[in-house]
Amino acid sequence: LAAPQVYAPLRLFVFRVPGERREDDPDDLPLGNTVLINPELELLSDDRVVNWEGCLSIPGLRAGVPRAPRVRYRGVDCDGNVVQREASGFHARVVQHESDHLDGILYTMRMTDFRLFGFNEELQRFSGPPREAGGAT
Repeated sequence: LAAPQVYAPLRLFVFRVPGERREDDPDDLPLGNTVLINPELELLSDDRVVNWEGCLSIPGLRAGVPRAPRVRYRGVDCDGNVVQREASGFHARVVQHESDHLDGILYTMRMTDFRLFGFNEELQRFSGPPREAGGAT
């Protein structure tokens, strides 16, 4: 959850990586509640991987969104300690998603294939990661 989502004009977000949300990546480890203040984000790949995302700002919908598979981020926690990590999988995706909120970007603005967008109930019949038309993701 990013501060702008609750009408707070701050550059901070709170996130976690639950074990059940991890992707098939040995580096995508669970992480408890984490606060990141004034985050800086570096994408570590020009590649993009499409996977499902939803958002509390747009309830009931989800879409296939391309994101960098690996990132490096840095910020400060609530106690003023520097937080610096490299992340992949779901961890990298959630940090990119929340960082976007700080810049006024919603996941729908990152979409490249609008066929991979719909109501959760309608999309439940699909399984696995979405695939963009015209090639592998």
